[in-house]
Amino acid sequence: MNEPGVATHTEAADGLVVGVDSGGSGLRIALADAASGTVLATAASREPVRTGPGGISAAHFLEQVLPAVDALAEPYRSRPLRAAAVGAAGMATLGDELRAELPAALAGAWGVRHLALAADAVTAYAGALGQRPGAVVAGGTGLVALGTDLGSWRRADGWGHLLGDCGSGAWIGRAGLEAAMRAYDGRRGGSAALLDRAEKLLGPAAGLPGALYPRTDRPAVLASFAPEVAACAPGDPVAAGILAEAAGHVADAAAAVCPAEPGAPVALTGGLFKMGEPLLVPLRAALAERVPHARTVEAAGDPLAGAVSLASALATGAPGLPQDTALLRVFTSPGAR
Repeated sequence: MNEPGVATHTEAADGLVVGVDSGGSGLRIALADAASGTVLATAASREPVRTGPGGISAAHFLEQVLPAVDALAEPYRSRPLRAAAVGAAGMATLGDELRAELPAALAGAWGVRHLALAADAVTAYAGALGQRPGAVVAGGTGLVALGTDLGSWRRADGWGHLLGDCGSGAWIGRAGLEAAMRAYDGRRGGSAALLDRAEKLLGPAAGLPGALYPRTDRPAVLASFAPEVAACAPGDPVAAGILAEAAGHVADAAAAVCPAEPGAPVALTGGLFKMGEPLLVPLRAALAERVPHARTVEAAGDPLAGAVSLASALATGAPGLPQDTALLRVFTSPGAR
């Protein structure tokens, strides 16, 4: 395949597109009308795509996605698949195998002429803001911020729970458990309320290191304690302080990537921001302080909606979001039907 390519509106009129969201908890797939982006059918798998020596496994991805899309497209087989977009966690650093193999594989299997391969932060951006300039903070177990003026991308954080993801669910959960252990030891900065919740959720405090450190899913386990911090915050100043500090980190990430234009939109997306007012109240104040020129907006959709949006844009014309070697690459196959 060659880069980049532009579809025509005539091609898209009767066509379909596929959007895929691949993350740490599995795969989500959507089949949509190419011209409108209206989702016609969806499928999901709870099995995450494996990572091997070459990065994210193209073979395992195809093993899951090809039969799922065939089943979704069966009622619409008279309508050709025009474009596809894949958003994957780890695409920026682990996506070489996907970029090398998926374009030809999907052209051969589906006849798609246009394919976008994107980091999950890009599909989160596209789902939240579409094809316009602004900034998006995607927060869940981890946290990453992405912004663009439509000329280039700016990224902040997303470095994992050991080096970053500041303000994320894992960060909040770890800080809450540290406060619990401080209370257990009798050190300053401890929270008896968080210690009580930690022991009810995870077992005796003295056993927490042995219970946590061997786990391969430590970030998810840490993040599972974040809602407990939020629940304690209204009556516990230590928990409230953790959320206020988390809010500052989130706002710092947004400020690092937000375009300078007055009124630039900033959207928050992901499960982190469903924690409610204990986090959102200090976050609104932190955003007003750190990015006073921006305006906070509701995210229009999630990363799967963003993948569909990218695919629809490819089927109807050049996508408005900038290409980037690691974050977003567009491939076109002139020979595919």
